[in-house]
Amino acid sequence: MRDTTGGKQRVCVAGSRKGFTLLELLISFMLIGIVVAIMANALRLSFETVDRGEKKINSLERLRSSMSIINSQVQSHIPLTYDEQAEKKYYFKGEKGSLQFSSNYSIWGGEKGYVVVRYAVETDTGGKKFIAVTENVVGTETTRQTSLFNPLDDIYFEYFYKGPTDEKGGWVDAWKETASTPEKIRLHLVDNRRDLAIVIPMRVWASQDQPASAPNPANLWFDIKRGY
Repeated sequence: MRDTTGGKQRVCVAGSRKGFTLLELLISFMLIGIVVAIMANALRLSFETVDRGEKKINSLERLRSSMSIINSQVQSHIPLTYDEQAEKKYYFKGEKGSLQFSSNYSIWGGEKGYVVVRYAVETDTGGKKFIAVTENVVGTETTRQTSLFNPLDDIYFEYFYKGPTDEKGGWVDAWKETASTPEKIRLHLVDNRRDLAIVIPMRVWASQDQPASAPNPANLWFDIKRGY
C-alpha cells in the first residue's frame, strides 16, 4: 500500500490532565474551615442576641408587673389604726429599707377584706437587692410571701413630709409621725448607676384626724372572728 503521508509518520499526543497539588488542597481546606468558623460564630452571636433579648424582655416585664403591684397596693391604702396604750396608731410604718401599711388590695386575688402589707429590702447571695413581700389578711392567720423585682444594685424608699408650718415639704428617709401618713412615697430602683425614682401618691382622705379604726393587732384575729 502506498504511503500517502510522504514517508512521514504523524504522532498524536493526548492533552495531559493535571491533578490538585497538596498545597492547593491545604488552601482549600483552610478556606472551608474559615467559612465554617464564620458561620458558626454568626450562629452563636445570633443565639446570644436572642437570649439577651428574651432576658431583657422578661426583666422589663417583671419590672412592670412589680411596679403595678406596688402602685395598686399603695394607692389602695386604707389608713387603719389600732389602739396601743390608749393611743391610736397607724399600721403605716416607713423606713428607708422597709414599708408597712394596710390596704384593701391583695396580691393574691379573691381575698376579701383588708391586708397588712410589708415590703422589706433584702440582699441576695450576690449582693444584689430585691423586695420581699409579706402579706397578712386581716381576720385570718394566713401569711403569704413573695418577692418583687429582679436583683438590683440598690432599692430604697423615701417619704414626703410637710410640717404644719412648712410652706414646702421635703423627702425623708423614715416616717416618724404616728398620727398621720405621707402624701406620697418615692421608690428608688438603682442599677448600673442609673436611679429610677418613682413617685406613688397615697390616697387622700377627708380627714386624717378621724382615721378608720381597727382593733389592737394583738386582738385583731380574735375580735373579727367573734364578729365584733
